[in-house]
Amino acid sequence: MGPIRAVIRVLAILWTSFEGAVLFVCMRVRGPLSAKERAGWLQGVCSRAVRRVGVELRVEGDIPREGLIVANHLGYADILALSSIVPCAFIAKKEVGSWPIFGWLAARSGTLFVDRERRLDTAKFNESIDGVLRSGVPVVLFPEGTSSDGSTVLPFRPSLFEPAIASRATITPAWIGYEVSSGSVANDVCYWGEMTLVPHLFRMFAIHTIVANINFGTAMRGMQDRKQTAEATRNEVIRLSESRAAVVAETRQ
Repeated sequence: MGPIRAVIRVLAILWTSFEGAVLFVCMRVRGPLSAKERAGWLQGVCSRAVRRVGVELRVEGDIPREGLIVANHLGYADILALSSIVPCAFIAKKEVGSWPIFGWLAARSGTLFVDRERRLDTAKFNESIDGVLRSGVPVVLFPEGTSSDGSTVLPFRPSLFEPAIASRATITPAWIGYEVSSGSVANDVCYWGEMTLVPHLFRMFAIHTIVANINFGTAMRGMQDRKQTAEATRNEVIRLSESRAAVVAETRQ
């Protein structure tokens, strides 16, 4: 049943993406889309995708409606999960723009693609982040700089915190984790290392039940130093992770 389930869910993702493309074209005919319109469009696409592939969302904490959302990063599933619960824009490495399906969605939704090899463009890129923040659209930052298997929270890179600090935007830490009915979260849900997208998609969607846990921490305000902010938000993400682990351990006793 697993392989059949995977095929059905992949087809559901393709159909949802096609629907989203048609809707985007219809919206675009009326004129240029604002950051809020693009974020709302992506939320609709991701909400339908999550529902159709049977991913269950469990959210704790107050969902932020503005400012910077800072989270650990386990793979592309994070984008589907986060965007389905809050209309937002993402900061992503430029390579994501070339991914099938996800790259197209990312580009149309207003994702801010960062080229870490072109450090001279940092000031211009930070201006782009500031513009989205000032428009009232939450911006999601994965400051680890890469995805992981979820066994730890990697150090946060402080450079991209600067726009939020300069504009005095709220900064909300968030932890993302997954539970599965079979297989391995690290190998079948997390997308990291040298994994290849299409085989990973089929492995993940073959799993009967996937639960995405998203825990939001307390919003931080008035932060002034990006290095201290990076450390403080990482500590809070770790705390949220440990808190969730304690709950799971208690329920299993």
